[in-house]
Amino acid sequence: MPKLLLGCIADDFTGATDLANNLVRAGMRVVQAIGVPATPLDAEVDAVVVALKSRTIAPAEAIEQSLAALRWLQAQGAQQIYFKYCSTFDSTPQGNIGPVTEALMEALQCDFTIATPAFPDNKRTVFKGYLFAGDVLLNESGMQNHPLTPMTDPNLVRVLQAQCKRKVGLIDHAVVARGAAAITERIEQLKGEGVAIAIVDAVSNDDLLRLGPAIAKMPLVTAGSGVAIGLPANFGLAPSSQASALPAAGGLRAVVSGSCSLATNRQVLDFIQRGGAALAIDPLRIAAGVDVVAETLAWATPLVDKQPVLVYSTAEAGAVKSVQGRLGIEEAGAMIERTVAAIARGLVERGVRRLVVAGGETSGACVQALGIAQMQIGPQIDPGVPWCHAGTDVAAGTSVHIALKSGNFGGDDFFTKAFTVLA
Repeated sequence: MPKLLLGCIADDFTGATDLANNLVRAGMRVVQAIGVPATPLDAEVDAVVVALKSRTIAPAEAIEQSLAALRWLQAQGAQQIYFKYCSTFDSTPQGNIGPVTEALMEALQCDFTIATPAFPDNKRTVFKGYLFAGDVLLNESGMQNHPLTPMTDPNLVRVLQAQCKRKVGLIDHAVVARGAAAITERIEQLKGEGVAIAIVDAVSNDDLLRLGPAIAKMPLVTAGSGVAIGLPANFGLAPSSQASALPAAGGLRAVVSGSCSLATNRQVLDFIQRGGAALAIDPLRIAAGVDVVAETLAWATPLVDKQPVLVYSTAEAGAVKSVQGRLGIEEAGAMIERTVAAIARGLVERGVRRLVVAGGETSGACVQALGIAQMQIGPQIDPGVPWCHAGTDVAAGTSVHIALKSGNFGGDDFFTKAFTVLA
């Protein structure tokens, strides 16, 4: 049986591909599993990323799913466990980052771990324990308006401590800048002070590469995807173009988006301004019982033969809150996810074989709707977003190239650039 070097648990589907992308770029052969596999690993890979849809569910359920993923990864011989969350550290006051971290620590009998969502390639940096998105603090970046997990406090020590029973501390940039030995020394000092989880500053990839050797023997690492760039070297691996090779791509092209992030709003606008064919979904019409899926597929069918099409439910924060006020936060989100996922399946049934999905929750719903069990990770489009290749249950032998984009990721031209990269 193949032995895993790294076993990863991601709390959403776009986050899983984000992590897998960084591991592939650093030289690891990676498979992403959708949910906890029911059978043993039979592929010759260095890492497996188990993608869960656990970011916004009840903490107890998130813990149960994460522990199930851990047990499967341990059965495959994983030498180190990586719990991956978003680079915006978004969660509710109840979790799920803290509760899942502590449950994994207990299961692994781990007395200390680190936590950092830093991903400098995507302008997510941590300094003095504060999370920045670009040049502004997290709570000024638009994340304060997230429909499910609004982030109003950029102090990660404070945010994580509110979710944890164990003591949370900080390894600040002055320590990180001095390298792995200094980080190791600081870890021992924090352990002596009763700290079990430490937020780690990182403002550049060099910081993450300095962190890598210091956590080589740590049973559990918790982080965004940025820390992944420093881990493959601990196993003697180096970057290789072969790690990201995918089968040749063909077929029709489409984008579906359920994200309301500022970045995705800009990407939708850019696609439209370039003359792209785009259709907005109205949540209130869905709630009124209109068959929006059938309408959308009827609109897309004659167009998609000629050009990429975009179907989106993206909206400004004020419009999102208005819909939530009428339908309720959870029902509004779930209703849109179901609708976009049904549209994605319908597009694949009509010949779409190159599909971009925007939004973490939306990506999870679309992957499940397409019956995707695992994905091979391919080349990067923009930092944190690779193309992947996967079989579906739409029809016998049907496979797709699919990109799962976190709402906050990607340049303004992402929806156009993605297909150019794959070509």
